[in-house]
Amino acid sequence: MLSMSLKNKTALVAGSTQGIGLASAQALASLGANCVLISRSEEKLKVAMATLDNSAGQKHSYLVADFAKVQQVEEVVAQYLKDKIIDILVNNSGGPAAGPASDARPEQFMDAFQQHLICNHILTTLVMPGMKATGHGRIINIISTSVKIPLKNLGVSNTIRGAVASWAKTMANELGKFGITVNNVLPGATATGRLEAIINNKVSKTGLAQDVIEKEMLEEIPAGRFGKPEEIAAVVAFLASPAASYVNGTSIPVDGGRTGSI
Repeated sequence: MLSMSLKNKTALVAGSTQGIGLASAQALASLGANCVLISRSEEKLKVAMATLDNSAGQKHSYLVADFAKVQQVEEVVAQYLKDKIIDILVNNSGGPAAGPASDARPEQFMDAFQQHLICNHILTTLVMPGMKATGHGRIINIISTSVKIPLKNLGVSNTIRGAVASWAKTMANELGKFGITVNNVLPGATATGRLEAIINNKVSKTGLAQDVIEKEMLEEIPAGRFGKPEEIAAVVAFLASPAASYVNGTSIPVDGGRTGSI
């Protein structure tokens, strides 16, 4: 039976001060991984790092970088990797603002493209040499179920998420021979700040009460509830583990059954 242990592995987790990113770091640490958190707020990074399991001697650290500043992300991570190797990369960043694609300005698409696809690519290409040298690597992208079916009123997000999924599949095809897997986790409606923002946007657009909006959303989910960040993180942890060594190039919805495609 293949192990789930991540002892002596180091994971770089983006957007890891809250929500799914933080839950992913906590899950990886619980399996023995050393975690490197990266986000724009040093204060929040310190708080997040203090929540990580270190009972097996794990050594956790953090990097400060704003994903809206592509060059800063590249410089900070490149400097860190001068004498270190990352075994697991979790690409994760907050989603674009809600709204129909027909109302979006070109710069909204460009900003989202930079923050999601370009930053993912930069981080991946930076960790690749170390992964190739060891013959092992896990790249896990937190995207959205919109990869399967576009979601209403998330025009920019739907567009960019699809591009990220296509990029990830291409990278999986190219890196598999080096022992590196590339997979996508597609969260559905999950109890995070992102979901709260989407609900508030619907309230402001429709004038309906928050509980009415939530009831409508829950009716679309066979499980009858919103997901928890730790439930998404459990799939991230599996994909990062030795047990998932033959899982590559996939996009896995974790959505309580909401997505209407196979």
